[in-house]
Amino acid sequence: MRTRAKICGITRRQDADFAAESGADAIGLVFYPSSPRAVTIAQAQQIVAALPPFVSVVALFVDPEPQQVSQCLDALAVDIIQFHGNESPAFCEQFGKPYIKAIRMQTDTELQSLAQQYASARGLLLDSYQPGVPGGTGKTFDWSLIAKIDKPVILAGGLHADNVQQAIRQVHPFAVDVSGGVESEKGIKSHDKISAFMREVSNA
Repeated sequence: MRTRAKICGITRRQDADFAAESGADAIGLVFYPSSPRAVTIAQAQQIVAALPPFVSVVALFVDPEPQQVSQCLDALAVDIIQFHGNESPAFCEQFGKPYIKAIRMQTDTELQSLAQQYASARGLLLDSYQPGVPGGTGKTFDWSLIAKIDKPVILAGGLHADNVQQAIRQVHPFAVDVSGGVESEKGIKSHDKISAFMREVSNA
C-alpha cells in the first residue's frame, strides 16, 4: 500500500501549491497561536484558495476553545481536524468532523488503550514527547515503542528526507507527517526539501 504524506505547518500559498504538485496527500494548517507556524483564518483562506482536488486540508488545534474550532470550520473548507493537546474524545467528537488525535510517545505510553479510548478518531498521529511542547520538536522518538493497533498510524516527529524511508520500512505507517524537516526556516518551506522528502516516501 502506498504511504500517504502530509506537509504540515504551511504558512504560504506557494508552499501549499508546491506540496500538492509534489504529490502530498494533505497540507496542515496550524491554528495554535503560540506556534511559529500559526496562521489566521484569513491567511488559511488564501493558502487553500487554489488547491487542486483530492488534497486534504487538515486544521491543527492544541487544547482550543470550542468557539475557535467552530469559527475555523465555518470559514474554511476543512477536511479533517487534528487535535494535538489533551482533548478528550468527547471534545474531539463535538464538531461533527473527522478527526486525528495526536499522541506524544513515551516509554510508558499505552498505545492500544489510547486507540480504544479514541475509537472515533480516523487515525492516531504519533509524535515525539518533549515537556511543555505540544509538537514540532524536530526530534524522532523510539519507533520500537509503536505497538500494533487497529487504527491507521500517522508517523511524525523529526522526519526528513534522510530518515523517512527507514521510518516507513520499520513502522509501516498509513501516512507520514513532516513540518520542520522540509523547512528553510520555521514556517517557510524549502521546495527542494519537499521534493526530496516526497521522493524518498515514494522510494520506500
